[in-house]
Amino acid sequence: MAEYPSLHMIIDGEKVSGGGRRTFDVVNPVTGEPIGALPLAEAADLDRALEVAEKGFRIWRKSTPQQRAAVLQGAARLMMERQEDIARIATMEQGKPLAESRIEVMMNVGLFNFYAGECFRLYGRELVRPEGMRSTVRHEPVGPVAAFAPWNFPIGNPGRKLGAPVAAGCSVILKCAEETPASALAVLQCLLDAGLPKEVGQAVFGVPDEVSRHLLGSPIIRKLSFTGSTAVGKHLAKLAADNMQRTTMELGGHGPVLVFGDADLDKALDTAVAGKYRNCGQVCVSPTRFIVEENVFERFRDGFIERARKVKVGDGLEDGTQMGPMANPRRPEAMDRLIGDAKSRGAKLGHGGERIGNRGFFYAPSVLSEIPLDAEIMNEEPFGPVALINPFKGEEDMIAEANRLPYGLAAYAWTGDAGRQRRLATEIEAGMVGINSHMIGGADAPFGGVKWSGHGSEDGPEGVLACMVTKTVHEA
Repeated sequence: MAEYPSLHMIIDGEKVSGGGRRTFDVVNPVTGEPIGALPLAEAADLDRALEVAEKGFRIWRKSTPQQRAAVLQGAARLMMERQEDIARIATMEQGKPLAESRIEVMMNVGLFNFYAGECFRLYGRELVRPEGMRSTVRHEPVGPVAAFAPWNFPIGNPGRKLGAPVAAGCSVILKCAEETPASALAVLQCLLDAGLPKEVGQAVFGVPDEVSRHLLGSPIIRKLSFTGSTAVGKHLAKLAADNMQRTTMELGGHGPVLVFGDADLDKALDTAVAGKYRNCGQVCVSPTRFIVEENVFERFRDGFIERARKVKVGDGLEDGTQMGPMANPRRPEAMDRLIGDAKSRGAKLGHGGERIGNRGFFYAPSVLSEIPLDAEIMNEEPFGPVALINPFKGEEDMIAEANRLPYGLAAYAWTGDAGRQRRLATEIEAGMVGINSHMIGGADAPFGGVKWSGHGSEDGPEGVLACMVTKTVHEA
Protein backbone atom coordinates (compact mmCIF):
# COMPACT_ATOMS: atom_id res chain seq x y z
CA MET A 1 0.00 0.00 0.00
CA ALA A 2 1.33 3.43 -1.00
CA GLU A 3 2.12 5.90 1.72
CA TYR A 4 1.26 9.53 1.24
CA PRO A 5 4.42 11.15 -0.16
CA SER A 6 6.27 14.24 0.96
CA LEU A 7 5.15 17.31 -0.98
CA HIS A 8 7.06 19.82 -3.06
CA MET A 9 6.93 22.03 -6.13
CA ILE A 10 8.87 21.23 -9.30
CA ILE A 11 10.71 24.23 -10.75
CA ASP A 12 13.43 23.74 -13.35
CA GLY A 13 13.56 20.06 -12.46
CA GLU A 14 14.21 20.73 -8.77
CA LYS A 15 11.94 19.61 -5.94
CA VAL A 16 11.30 22.83 -4.03
CA SER A 17 10.00 22.45 -0.48
CA GLY A 18 12.01 24.09 2.32
CA GLY A 19 13.08 27.59 3.14
CA GLY A 20 10.57 28.46 5.84
CA ARG A 21 7.92 29.25 3.24
CA ARG A 22 4.16 29.20 3.82
CA THR A 23 2.47 25.81 3.77
CA PHE A 24 -1.00 24.36 3.18
CA ASP A 25 -2.34 21.35 5.09
CA VAL A 26 -3.51 18.55 2.80
CA VAL A 27 -6.37 16.71 4.52
CA ASN A 28 -7.66 13.14 4.20
CA PRO A 29 -11.43 13.60 3.62
CA VAL A 30 -12.17 10.29 5.33
CA THR A 31 -10.90 11.56 8.68
CA GLY A 32 -10.67 15.31 8.23
CA GLU A 33 -7.09 15.11 9.53
CA PRO A 34 -3.96 16.51 7.82
CA ILE A 35 -1.76 14.04 5.94
CA GLY A 36 0.81 16.41 4.44
CA ALA A 37 2.17 19.95 4.39
CA LEU A 38 2.38 21.54 0.94
CA PRO A 39 4.88 24.35 0.33
CA LEU A 40 3.39 27.44 -1.29
CA ALA A 41 5.13 29.57 -3.89
CA GLU A 42 6.45 33.04 -3.25
CA ALA A 43 6.81 35.66 -5.98
CA ALA A 44 10.43 34.69 -6.54
CA ASP A 45 9.43 31.08 -7.19
CA LEU A 46 6.90 32.16 -9.80
CA ASP A 47 9.40 34.46 -11.48
CA ARG A 48 11.84 31.59 -11.69
CA ALA A 49 9.18 29.28 -13.12
CA LEU A 50 8.30 31.86 -15.77
CA GLU A 51 11.92 32.32 -16.75
CA VAL A 52 12.39 28.57 -17.04
CA ALA A 53 9.15 28.14 -19.02
CA GLU A 54 10.33 30.75 -21.53
CA LYS A 55 13.56 28.77 -21.96
CA GLY A 56 11.62 25.50 -22.12
CA PHE A 57 9.45 26.77 -24.94
CA ARG A 58 12.50 27.67 -27.03
CA ILE A 59 13.71 24.08 -26.53
CA TRP A 60 10.47 22.17 -27.02
CA ARG A 61 9.03 24.11 -29.96
CA LYS A 62 11.95 22.71 -32.00
CA SER A 63 11.32 19.11 -30.91
CA THR A 64 10.32 16.59 -33.56
CA PRO A 65 6.99 14.76 -33.59
CA GLN A 66 8.97 11.62 -32.82
CA GLN A 67 10.46 13.19 -29.68
CA ARG A 68 7.13 14.44 -28.38
CA ALA A 69 5.41 11.15 -29.11
CA ALA A 70 8.16 9.17 -27.37
CA VAL A 71 7.77 11.23 -24.19
CA LEU A 72 3.98 10.87 -24.17
CA GLN A 73 4.08 7.13 -24.86
CA GLY A 74 6.79 6.65 -22.26
CA ALA A 75 4.76 8.55 -19.66
CA ALA A 76 1.73 6.40 -20.50
CA ARG A 77 3.75 3.23 -19.87
CA LEU A 78 5.05 4.58 -16.56
CA MET A 79 1.53 5.49 -15.43
CA MET A 80 0.41 1.95 -16.14
CA GLU A 81 3.32 0.58 -14.13
CA ARG A 82 2.61 3.00 -11.27
CA GLN A 83 -1.18 2.76 -11.51
CA GLU A 84 -1.80 1.34 -8.05
CA ASP A 85 0.42 3.82 -6.24
CA ILE A 86 -0.98 6.83 -8.11
CA ALA A 87 -4.57 5.64 -7.60
CA ARG A 88 -4.10 5.13 -3.86
CA ILE A 89 -2.55 8.57 -3.45
CA ALA A 90 -5.51 10.14 -5.27
CA THR A 91 -8.00 8.31 -3.09
CA MET A 92 -6.15 9.33 0.07
CA GLU A 93 -6.22 13.04 -0.77
CA GLN A 94 -9.52 13.30 -2.67
CA GLY A 95 -11.70 10.51 -1.26
CA LYS A 96 -13.11 8.79 -4.34
CA PRO A 97 -13.25 4.97 -4.40
CA LEU A 98 -10.02 3.28 -5.43
CA ALA A 99 -11.72 1.71 -8.44
CA GLU A 100 -12.55 5.18 -9.78
CA SER A 101 -8.98 6.37 -9.20
CA ARG A 102 -7.64 3.40 -11.16
CA ILE A 103 -9.94 4.27 -14.05
CA GLU A 104 -8.69 7.85 -13.90
CA VAL A 105 -5.10 6.68 -14.32
CA MET A 106 -6.12 4.69 -17.38
CA MET A 107 -7.94 7.71 -18.80
CA ASN A 108 -4.59 9.50 -18.77
CA VAL A 109 -2.87 6.53 -20.37
CA GLY A 110 -5.38 6.57 -23.22
CA LEU A 111 -5.14 10.33 -23.65
CA PHE A 112 -1.34 10.40 -23.71
CA ASN A 113 -1.22 7.60 -26.25
CA PHE A 114 -3.78 9.38 -28.41
CA TYR A 115 -1.88 12.66 -28.19
CA ALA A 116 1.30 10.81 -29.15
CA GLY A 117 -0.42 9.93 -32.41
CA GLU A 118 -1.67 13.49 -32.86
CA CYS A 119 1.94 14.71 -32.89
CA PHE A 120 2.08 13.26 -36.43
CA ARG A 121 -1.32 14.63 -37.49
CA LEU A 122 -0.91 18.37 -36.92
CA TYR A 123 -1.52 18.97 -40.59
CA GLY A 124 -1.65 22.33 -42.33
CA ARG A 125 -2.82 22.80 -45.90
CA GLU A 126 -1.74 24.35 -49.18
CA LEU A 127 -4.15 26.75 -50.82
CA VAL A 128 -4.91 26.83 -54.56
CA ARG A 129 -2.91 29.66 -56.13
CA PRO A 130 -1.78 30.71 -59.66
CA GLU A 131 1.47 29.27 -60.96
CA GLY A 132 4.46 30.87 -59.31
CA MET A 133 2.65 31.60 -56.04
CA ARG A 134 2.33 29.46 -52.91
CA SER A 135 0.12 29.95 -49.85
CA THR A 136 0.21 27.54 -46.92
CA VAL A 137 -1.60 27.31 -43.61
CA ARG A 138 0.39 25.92 -40.71
CA HIS A 139 -0.08 25.27 -36.99
CA GLU A 140 2.59 26.34 -34.52
CA PRO A 141 2.80 26.01 -30.73
CA VAL A 142 1.27 29.01 -28.98
CA GLY A 143 3.96 29.42 -26.32
CA PRO A 144 4.27 28.87 -22.56
CA VAL A 145 0.97 27.70 -21.04
CA ALA A 146 -0.40 28.41 -17.56
CA ALA A 147 -2.62 25.47 -16.64
CA PHE A 148 -4.92 25.49 -13.62
CA ALA A 149 -6.55 22.21 -12.54
CA PRO A 150 -9.17 21.53 -9.82
CA TRP A 151 -9.36 18.83 -7.16
CA ASN A 152 -12.27 16.69 -8.34
CA PHE A 153 -10.23 14.61 -10.83
CA PRO A 154 -6.77 14.87 -9.29
CA ILE A 155 -5.15 12.60 -11.89
CA GLY A 156 -7.19 13.25 -15.03
CA ASN A 157 -7.29 17.04 -14.87
CA PRO A 158 -3.49 17.40 -14.58
CA GLY A 159 -3.16 14.86 -17.39
CA ARG A 160 -5.26 17.01 -19.69
CA LYS A 161 -3.42 20.17 -18.68
CA LEU A 162 0.01 18.63 -19.30
CA GLY A 163 -0.64 16.33 -22.25
CA ALA A 164 -1.93 18.87 -24.75
CA PRO A 165 0.88 21.46 -24.38
CA VAL A 166 3.53 18.73 -24.51
CA ALA A 167 2.01 17.30 -27.71
CA ALA A 168 1.76 20.76 -29.26
CA GLY A 169 5.37 21.74 -28.52
CA CYS A 170 4.67 24.16 -25.67
CA SER A 171 6.12 24.49 -22.20
CA VAL A 172 3.67 24.45 -19.29
CA ILE A 173 3.43 25.67 -15.70
CA LEU A 174 0.85 23.56 -13.86
CA LYS A 175 -0.95 24.83 -10.79
CA CYS A 176 -3.35 22.20 -9.59
CA ALA A 177 -5.57 22.38 -6.53
CA GLU A 178 -3.68 22.59 -3.27
CA GLU A 179 -6.05 19.94 -1.83
CA THR A 180 -4.75 17.26 -4.23
CA PRO A 181 -1.10 18.00 -5.07
CA ALA A 182 0.54 14.57 -4.90
CA SER A 183 -1.62 13.11 -7.70
CA ALA A 184 -0.64 15.90 -10.07
CA LEU A 185 3.02 15.63 -9.14
CA ALA A 186 2.91 11.91 -9.91
CA VAL A 187 1.59 12.59 -13.42
CA LEU A 188 4.22 15.25 -14.13
CA GLN A 189 6.93 12.96 -12.77
CA CYS A 190 5.95 10.29 -15.28
CA LEU A 191 6.52 12.80 -18.10
CA LEU A 192 9.86 13.91 -16.69
CA ASP A 193 10.98 10.32 -16.16
CA ALA A 194 9.98 9.58 -19.76
CA GLY A 195 12.41 12.23 -21.03
CA LEU A 196 10.51 15.53 -20.98
CA PRO A 197 13.12 18.28 -20.59
CA LYS A 198 13.00 19.72 -17.10
CA GLU A 199 12.42 23.22 -18.44
CA VAL A 200 9.25 22.16 -20.28
CA GLY A 201 7.04 20.93 -17.40
CA GLN A 202 6.84 22.57 -13.97
CA ALA A 203 4.41 22.49 -11.04
CA VAL A 204 3.77 25.27 -8.55
CA PHE A 205 1.29 25.68 -5.70
CA GLY A 206 0.19 28.74 -3.79
CA VAL A 207 -2.60 31.10 -2.83
CA PRO A 208 -4.73 30.77 -5.99
CA ASP A 209 -5.36 34.45 -6.65
CA GLU A 210 -1.71 35.31 -6.04
CA VAL A 211 -0.49 32.65 -8.44
CA SER A 212 -3.01 33.42 -11.17
CA ARG A 213 -2.39 37.17 -11.07
CA HIS A 214 1.37 36.67 -11.15
CA LEU A 215 1.45 34.16 -13.99
CA LEU A 216 -1.20 35.83 -16.14
CA GLY A 217 0.36 39.22 -15.50
CA SER A 218 3.48 38.07 -17.34
CA PRO A 219 3.80 38.45 -21.12
CA ILE A 220 5.74 35.17 -21.10
CA ILE A 221 2.47 33.25 -20.70
CA ARG A 222 0.67 32.97 -24.04
CA LYS A 223 -2.15 30.62 -23.13
CA LEU A 224 -4.40 29.91 -20.13
CA SER A 225 -6.09 26.54 -19.66
CA PHE A 226 -8.53 26.44 -16.75
CA THR A 227 -10.96 23.90 -15.36
CA GLY A 228 -13.14 25.01 -12.47
CA SER A 229 -16.12 27.11 -11.44
CA THR A 230 -17.80 29.64 -13.70
CA ALA A 231 -17.17 32.46 -11.23
CA VAL A 232 -13.42 31.82 -11.10
CA GLY A 233 -13.33 31.26 -14.86
CA LYS A 234 -14.84 34.68 -15.51
CA HIS A 235 -12.29 36.25 -13.16
CA LEU A 236 -9.37 34.54 -14.89
CA ALA A 237 -10.69 35.47 -18.34
CA LYS A 238 -10.58 39.13 -17.31
CA LEU A 239 -6.98 38.76 -16.12
CA ALA A 240 -6.00 36.99 -19.34
CA ALA A 241 -7.56 39.77 -21.41
CA ASP A 242 -4.92 42.27 -20.29
CA ASN A 243 -2.20 40.35 -22.15
CA MET A 244 -4.60 38.93 -24.76
CA GLN A 245 -3.71 35.41 -23.70
CA ARG A 246 -5.65 32.66 -25.44
CA THR A 247 -7.97 30.74 -23.16
CA THR A 248 -9.56 27.33 -22.86
CA MET A 249 -12.27 27.35 -20.19
CA GLU A 250 -13.97 24.18 -18.95
CA LEU A 251 -16.36 25.59 -16.38
CA GLY A 252 -19.37 24.56 -14.31
CA GLY A 253 -22.44 22.68 -15.40
CA HIS A 254 -25.91 21.73 -14.21
CA GLY A 255 -26.46 18.59 -16.26
CA PRO A 256 -30.06 18.09 -17.46
CA VAL A 257 -31.29 14.54 -18.04
CA LEU A 258 -34.44 14.25 -20.16
CA VAL A 259 -36.33 11.01 -19.50
CA PHE A 260 -39.23 10.24 -21.85
CA GLY A 261 -42.03 7.76 -21.38
CA ASP A 262 -40.78 5.53 -24.20
CA ALA A 263 -37.33 5.08 -22.60
CA ASP A 264 -35.99 1.86 -21.11
CA LEU A 265 -36.49 3.07 -17.54
CA ASP A 266 -34.58 0.32 -15.79
CA LYS A 267 -31.52 0.95 -17.96
CA ALA A 268 -31.91 4.70 -17.53
CA LEU A 269 -32.15 4.34 -13.75
CA ASP A 270 -29.21 1.97 -13.40
CA THR A 271 -27.06 4.25 -15.54
CA ALA A 272 -28.22 7.52 -14.01
CA VAL A 273 -27.82 6.47 -10.38
CA ALA A 274 -24.30 5.21 -10.99
CA GLY A 275 -23.48 8.42 -12.83
CA LYS A 276 -25.06 10.69 -10.26
CA TYR A 277 -23.11 9.34 -7.28
CA ARG A 278 -19.82 8.83 -9.13
CA ASN A 279 -17.14 10.81 -7.32
CA CYS A 280 -19.81 11.81 -4.79
CA GLY A 281 -21.46 13.97 -7.45
CA GLN A 282 -18.38 16.19 -7.66
CA VAL A 283 -18.24 16.03 -11.44
CA CYS A 284 -18.75 18.94 -13.82
CA VAL A 285 -20.74 16.70 -16.20
CA SER A 286 -22.71 15.00 -13.43
CA PRO A 287 -26.35 14.21 -14.28
CA THR A 288 -28.23 16.53 -11.94
CA ARG A 289 -31.61 17.87 -13.12
CA PHE A 290 -33.80 14.92 -14.06
CA ILE A 291 -36.50 16.25 -16.38
CA VAL A 292 -39.01 13.41 -16.47
CA GLU A 293 -42.10 13.05 -18.65
CA GLU A 294 -45.03 13.11 -16.23
CA ASN A 295 -46.51 9.75 -17.24
CA VAL A 296 -43.41 7.95 -15.89
CA PHE A 297 -42.40 10.45 -13.20
CA GLU A 298 -43.48 8.48 -10.13
CA ARG A 299 -41.98 5.23 -11.39
CA PHE A 300 -38.68 6.94 -12.18
CA ARG A 301 -38.55 8.83 -8.87
CA ASP A 302 -39.34 5.76 -6.80
CA GLY A 303 -36.81 3.65 -8.71
CA PHE A 304 -34.14 6.28 -8.17
CA ILE A 305 -34.79 6.42 -4.43
CA GLU A 306 -34.72 2.63 -4.18
CA ARG A 307 -31.32 2.50 -5.86
CA ALA A 308 -29.91 5.47 -3.92
CA ARG A 309 -30.62 3.67 -0.66
CA LYS A 310 -28.40 0.77 -1.75
CA VAL A 311 -25.30 2.87 -2.51
CA LYS A 312 -22.52 1.82 -0.13
CA VAL A 313 -20.75 4.86 1.31
CA GLY A 314 -17.36 4.50 3.00
CA ASP A 315 -13.61 4.85 2.87
CA GLY A 316 -12.52 4.79 -0.76
CA LEU A 317 -9.67 2.40 0.09
CA GLU A 318 -12.06 -0.25 1.44
CA ASP A 319 -13.38 -3.00 -0.81
CA GLY A 320 -16.97 -2.56 -1.91
CA THR A 321 -17.18 1.19 -1.37
CA GLN A 322 -19.30 2.77 -4.10
CA MET A 323 -19.14 6.37 -2.91
CA GLY A 324 -16.50 8.01 -0.74
CA PRO A 325 -16.61 11.23 1.25
CA MET A 326 -16.85 14.67 -0.26
CA ALA A 327 -13.46 16.20 -0.90
CA ASN A 328 -13.40 19.04 1.62
CA PRO A 329 -15.53 20.58 4.41
CA ARG A 330 -16.97 23.22 2.07
CA ARG A 331 -19.00 20.67 0.11
CA PRO A 332 -21.15 19.17 2.95
CA GLU A 333 -21.84 22.72 4.08
CA ALA A 334 -23.04 23.59 0.57
CA MET A 335 -25.24 20.47 0.48
CA ASP A 336 -26.89 21.40 3.78
CA ARG A 337 -27.54 24.93 2.53
CA LEU A 338 -28.93 23.98 -0.88
CA ILE A 339 -31.05 21.04 0.27
CA GLY A 340 -32.34 23.04 3.24
CA ASP A 341 -33.39 25.88 0.94
CA ALA A 342 -35.16 23.48 -1.43
CA LYS A 343 -37.08 21.83 1.43
CA SER A 344 -38.12 25.23 2.79
CA ARG A 345 -39.64 26.01 -0.61
CA GLY A 346 -41.66 22.79 -0.70
CA ALA A 347 -39.36 20.24 -2.32
CA LYS A 348 -39.81 16.63 -1.22
CA LEU A 349 -36.80 14.80 0.23
CA GLY A 350 -36.93 11.15 -0.84
CA HIS A 351 -33.64 10.07 0.66
CA GLY A 352 -30.50 11.46 2.28
CA GLY A 353 -30.16 15.17 2.90
CA GLU A 354 -27.78 14.73 5.82
CA ARG A 355 -24.18 14.05 6.75
CA ILE A 356 -23.03 10.57 7.70
CA GLY A 357 -21.00 9.99 10.87
CA ASN A 358 -19.13 12.47 13.01
CA ARG A 359 -15.78 12.61 11.25
CA GLY A 360 -14.61 13.30 7.73
CA PHE A 361 -16.81 14.75 5.01
CA PHE A 362 -19.33 11.99 4.32
CA TYR A 363 -22.76 12.90 2.94
CA ALA A 364 -25.66 10.60 2.17
CA PRO A 365 -26.77 9.96 -1.42
CA SER A 366 -29.72 12.33 -1.69
CA VAL A 367 -32.86 12.61 -3.82
CA LEU A 368 -35.11 15.66 -4.07
CA SER A 369 -38.28 15.80 -6.14
CA GLU A 370 -40.93 18.33 -7.12
CA ILE A 371 -38.51 21.19 -6.52
CA PRO A 372 -39.66 24.74 -7.33
CA LEU A 373 -37.63 26.27 -10.13
CA ASP A 374 -36.74 29.26 -7.96
CA ALA A 375 -34.94 27.07 -5.40
CA GLU A 376 -31.21 27.80 -5.28
CA ILE A 377 -30.32 24.20 -6.09
CA MET A 378 -32.24 24.40 -9.38
CA ASN A 379 -30.09 27.32 -10.48
CA GLU A 380 -26.73 26.81 -8.74
CA GLU A 381 -24.53 23.82 -9.53
CA PRO A 382 -24.78 21.62 -6.40
CA PHE A 383 -21.56 19.68 -7.15
CA GLY A 384 -22.55 16.96 -4.75
CA PRO A 385 -24.49 13.69 -4.30
CA VAL A 386 -28.00 15.01 -4.89
CA ALA A 387 -30.44 14.19 -7.71
CA LEU A 388 -33.19 16.68 -8.60
CA ILE A 389 -36.27 15.03 -10.14
CA ASN A 390 -39.21 17.00 -11.56
CA PRO A 391 -42.17 16.09 -13.82
CA PHE A 392 -42.87 17.85 -17.14
CA LYS A 393 -45.67 17.53 -19.67
CA GLY A 394 -43.82 16.74 -22.87
CA GLU A 395 -40.94 17.28 -25.24
CA GLU A 396 -41.28 21.03 -25.76
CA ASP A 397 -41.42 21.81 -22.04
CA MET A 398 -38.60 19.39 -21.30
CA ILE A 399 -36.27 20.96 -23.85
CA ALA A 400 -37.13 24.41 -22.54
CA GLU A 401 -36.16 23.35 -19.01
CA ALA A 402 -32.94 21.75 -20.23
CA ASN A 403 -31.96 25.05 -21.88
CA ARG A 404 -33.29 27.35 -19.14
CA LEU A 405 -29.99 27.87 -17.32
CA PRO A 406 -26.91 29.71 -18.64
CA TYR A 407 -24.89 26.49 -18.30
CA GLY A 408 -24.27 24.20 -21.25
CA LEU A 409 -21.60 21.59 -20.54
CA ALA A 410 -23.16 18.11 -20.70
CA ALA A 411 -26.75 16.97 -21.20
CA TYR A 412 -28.37 13.55 -21.39
CA ALA A 413 -31.58 12.11 -22.80
CA TRP A 414 -33.36 8.79 -22.68
CA THR A 415 -35.83 7.94 -25.44
CA GLY A 416 -36.56 5.16 -27.90
CA ASP A 417 -37.87 7.54 -30.59
CA ALA A 418 -35.23 7.93 -33.35
CA GLY A 419 -36.75 11.16 -34.64
CA ARG A 420 -36.76 12.65 -31.18
CA GLN A 421 -33.14 11.62 -30.69
CA ARG A 422 -32.16 13.71 -33.73
CA ARG A 423 -34.24 16.68 -32.55
CA LEU A 424 -32.68 16.57 -29.09
CA ALA A 425 -29.17 16.38 -30.53
CA THR A 426 -29.90 19.61 -32.40
CA GLU A 427 -31.98 21.56 -29.89
CA ILE A 428 -30.25 20.92 -26.56
CA GLU A 429 -27.73 23.67 -25.82
CA ALA A 430 -24.67 21.81 -24.58
CA GLY A 431 -21.14 21.04 -25.66
CA MET A 432 -21.73 17.31 -25.17
CA VAL A 433 -24.95 15.30 -25.37
CA GLY A 434 -25.40 11.67 -24.39
CA ILE A 435 -28.46 9.89 -25.80
CA ASN A 436 -29.35 6.62 -24.08
CA SER A 437 -25.85 6.72 -22.65
CA HIS A 438 -23.82 8.68 -20.12
CA MET A 439 -20.53 7.99 -21.93
CA ILE A 440 -19.74 11.44 -23.29
CA GLY A 441 -15.94 11.49 -23.09
CA GLY A 442 -13.07 9.80 -24.85
CA ALA A 443 -9.45 10.50 -25.69
CA ASP A 444 -10.42 11.16 -29.30
CA ALA A 445 -13.52 13.27 -28.53
CA PRO A 446 -13.49 17.01 -27.77
CA PHE A 447 -14.58 17.85 -24.23
CA GLY A 448 -16.01 21.31 -23.53
CA GLY A 449 -19.10 23.43 -23.11
CA VAL A 450 -21.03 26.47 -24.29
CA LYS A 451 -22.57 29.52 -22.62
CA TRP A 452 -21.39 29.92 -19.00
CA SER A 453 -19.83 26.45 -19.15
CA GLY A 454 -16.91 27.86 -21.07
CA HIS A 455 -15.31 27.67 -24.49
CA GLY A 456 -12.66 25.69 -26.27
CA SER A 457 -12.05 21.97 -25.99
CA GLU A 458 -9.77 19.49 -24.29
CA ASP A 459 -9.11 15.96 -25.59
CA GLY A 460 -9.35 14.95 -29.20
CA PRO A 461 -7.44 16.73 -31.97
CA GLU A 462 -9.07 19.93 -30.75
CA GLY A 463 -7.25 19.64 -27.42
CA VAL A 464 -3.85 19.84 -29.10
CA LEU A 465 -4.90 22.55 -31.57
CA ALA A 466 -6.07 24.64 -28.59
CA CYS A 467 -2.36 24.96 -27.71
CA MET A 468 -1.41 26.11 -31.20
CA VAL A 469 -1.79 29.20 -33.35
CA THR A 470 -2.64 29.27 -37.04
CA LYS A 471 -0.23 31.02 -39.39
CA THR A 472 -0.71 31.64 -43.10
CA VAL A 473 2.40 32.05 -45.27
CA HIS A 474 2.15 33.60 -48.74
CA GLU A 475 5.11 33.22 -51.14
CA ALA A 476 5.63 34.65 -54.61
